[in-house]
Amino acid sequence: MSESALQPARVALVGNPNTGKTALFNALTGSRQKVANYAGVTVERKEGFITTAAGRSLSILDLPGTYSLRARSPDEAVTRDAVLGRLAGEAEPDVVVAVADATNLRLVLRLILELKAVGRPMVLALNMYDIAQRQGLRIDLEGLQRELGCPIVTTVATRKRGIAELTAKVDELVATGAISTTNVWHEPSAAEIRGAHREAQRILKAYVRPPEHPDTFTGKVDAVLLHPVAGLAILFALLFVMFQAVFAWATPLMDGIDAAFLWLGAAVGQTLPDGLIKDFISDGVIAGVGSVLVFLPQILILFFFIILLEDFGYMARAAFLMDRIMGGAGLHGRAFIPLLSSFACAIPGIMAARVIDQKRDRMTTILVAPLMTCSARIPVYTLIISAFIPNETVGPGLNLQGLVMFGLYAAGILSALAVSFVIRKVFWRGAVEPFLMELPTYKLPSVESVFRNLLLRAQIFLNRAGRIILPLMVAVWVLSTFPGPPPGATEPAIDYSFAGMIGQAIQPLFAPIGVNWQMVVALIPGFAAREVAVAALGTVYAVGDAEANVGALGARLAQHWSLATGLSFLAWYIFAPQCAATLGVVKRETNSWAWTGVMFAYMTTLAYLASFTVYHLAVALGGG
Repeated sequence: MSESALQPARVALVGNPNTGKTALFNALTGSRQKVANYAGVTVERKEGFITTAAGRSLSILDLPGTYSLRARSPDEAVTRDAVLGRLAGEAEPDVVVAVADATNLRLVLRLILELKAVGRPMVLALNMYDIAQRQGLRIDLEGLQRELGCPIVTTVATRKRGIAELTAKVDELVATGAISTTNVWHEPSAAEIRGAHREAQRILKAYVRPPEHPDTFTGKVDAVLLHPVAGLAILFALLFVMFQAVFAWATPLMDGIDAAFLWLGAAVGQTLPDGLIKDFISDGVIAGVGSVLVFLPQILILFFFIILLEDFGYMARAAFLMDRIMGGAGLHGRAFIPLLSSFACAIPGIMAARVIDQKRDRMTTILVAPLMTCSARIPVYTLIISAFIPNETVGPGLNLQGLVMFGLYAAGILSALAVSFVIRKVFWRGAVEPFLMELPTYKLPSVESVFRNLLLRAQIFLNRAGRIILPLMVAVWVLSTFPGPPPGATEPAIDYSFAGMIGQAIQPLFAPIGVNWQMVVALIPGFAAREVAVAALGTVYAVGDAEANVGALGARLAQHWSLATGLSFLAWYIFAPQCAATLGVVKRETNSWAWTGVMFAYMTTLAYLASFTVYHLAVALGGG
């Protein structure tokens, strides 16, 4: 048997954004998924594997959402090239599954006509068919099937309805061997685009009748949520609740994790004899990694809100609400979702900027995305806030620490708007293009989908802890322990270590902003990943003081740092580009070291100026 015969048949899922395509992909493949990037680009590649009832192996590829094969953005270009078999390192698909929102076929019909012109075997999956039935939407399935010349399967991906039928139909097309090798699709002219639009309208009118029970719920909710005043107030209230929850809801879980590491540290201390091995495990591993893992509940709470709002269909509305504000700062309305994604991590936020058509709008979004307060900053913010800000209630349901956290997030947002305004005035002058986006209907989020996404985020965080934080903590512990003090030394051992020497050598550069040498030691590995700074502080102070531990780190900082120093450290982390992975993604997305250098330089400059200002102002007010 040839090698090609052993390869699974390739099935490409193609559709407009917000049609439930990813939900269908999850329903088809379950846990048999792998995520990577396409060769040469940073567009995410999601592939899953299934075995049909007939025993055939299928490779399911979830392509980025697109409205047309004309491809106006990098995401859409990947989808076009994958469908046409032009993508480097990717075989052409054997079958295309066009995924459509059954309640809104207006835009997807043009895409289906383009896919039909490509000449590959195709199945149309009418997803969310249960909603269409509830609305009394009448679709002539047989007539539409004859018109389009491809089989149609109705599905409800969130409830896994129609999945077996869809799989069987794909299997049937693969089995017939009717694989077209002729690409008749070409870049359409303006006249052809208008013609395709008229044809789509004709098909829609002929085979789809208006719903007997229109969706009035979405309209009623949008009347409030899209109101220019009430809508913005609700959006800001949601963001405020989200940041308050990051502190209030996570506290019991954080206390439990903290107690577990305290117990583990005590157990190690009682079990192992004094010496390097005990110090390494206690000070290097437990104090370092434990001081980061304790913040996992806060990160998951932040992701919970973002996933929930996106699945509900609110994110697109939030983008519309913010369009006027962002447009005034020189940002495109589509930038809202990438920037909001950057609250979780700047890397997917920067990658999400690919949905923005114009290069200048996309570049502006990429350059300011790292200013959003990503989840990696949460450990740093929480540590400093808990050390220097009282845990007090200042009003009904208002926690002072939560208010400070909200202020830090607000500072990141306002700085991003200010920087984008300057970028547009300096580099790209001209009006921002109008913001057009199809608003999805509201849907109840799937509990399984939310749980799966949260589990994935937890796995990514834990993998990051094991792959990046642990090795760096080992390195910090080694540098903080050796070569050791000379006989009769009276200073702490860490003062004589390599870390102490490096920190004290570099510290004069940071002295004007109130940073001591221990903080410098934390900032250096923190350039690999922001949260490593907390782990490094845990290791440095554990080595420097045998009484320190994970739970006492905040208290130790309060003893060794002034309020001005703590606030300066917070100001540094609002702006500093302390994430090597983010810089790498910016280089790949912009294909330019120059733009990467511009971003690094302006963020470092802002960080230093902000820390300098905050430190000296705090000292002048008596916080030195």
